Amino acid sequence: MKKRNLSDNFMKLFIILSSIITLGTMIWILIYVISNGIAHVSWEFLTEFQEGQIEGGIFPYIISTLYIIFITILIATPIGIFSAIYLVEYAKPGKIVRIIRFATESLAGIPSIVFGLFGLIFFVTMLGFRWSMLSGALTLSIMVLPTVVRTTEESLKAVPNIYREGSLGLGASKLRTIRKVILPSALPGILTAVILSIGRIIGETAAVFLTAGTAKALPKSIMDGGRTLSVHMYYLAKEGISMDKAYATATVLILVVIVINFIANKLASRLNKKNS
Repeated sequence: MKKRNLSDNFMKLFIILSSIITLGTMIWILIYVISNGIAHVSWEFLTEFQEGQIEGGIFPYIISTLYIIFITILIATPIGIFSAIYLVEYAKPGKIVRIIRFATESLAGIPSIVFGLFGLIFFVTMLGFRWSMLSGALTLSIMVLPTVVRTTEESLKAVPNIYREGSLGLGASKLRTIRKVILPSALPGILTAVILSIGRIIGETAAVFLTAGTAKALPKSIMDGGRTLSVHMYYLAKEGISMDKAYATATVLILVVIVINFIANKLASRLNKKNS
């Protein structure tokens, strides 16, 4: 009994210490980056831009980032959700399901530079999309697809079977049950998948660098090239152009992620209350 209590206390202490280290590391990184960059963030820095001047404002890079996020989520989310619905609601356990899951897990483990090279060869060169927002978004859609599929799949599995049985027992079709009962119940989990995907999209550099390009200009359409905030930050730091501007760009990037996560979490909370 004493050994069991000692073991339990040790594991509890280990879990608490791990949580403190994780939280502390995140807070330290945030404080370090924001404290070095916030002094250089101004209204002019956010809104002004001079063509061809790398040290100017970052307005076109903010627009490019939002372009990439919106198009990628628009492409990846429906495909990921429908794939998860098939795996959970329609597919029977067997070889095909195992192959699909293996392919999804393999996609999640491929380095981003490989996705970038694929996007460069296929979307930019073979399909003739050039360095553009569309090429970058299509490449990132493949990258975030495993996250959307697996997270949505777990959300659908978490919906109690009694919901399905009750709906089917009342005479609803399989498709109507999925559309009216299962998907609304799994919506908070699907939003989590979207949030995780946005986080990866915003922080991605290699794949975007090779497909969307590095143009120092404001993209006017999805067929125009552009430079995202992460790529711009990479250039500022790598070339030693201005570490102050690099920290300021990183600060803006962090604030964008925080705002998006806050909005998504508020939306998920309202949906949870609505469904409860």
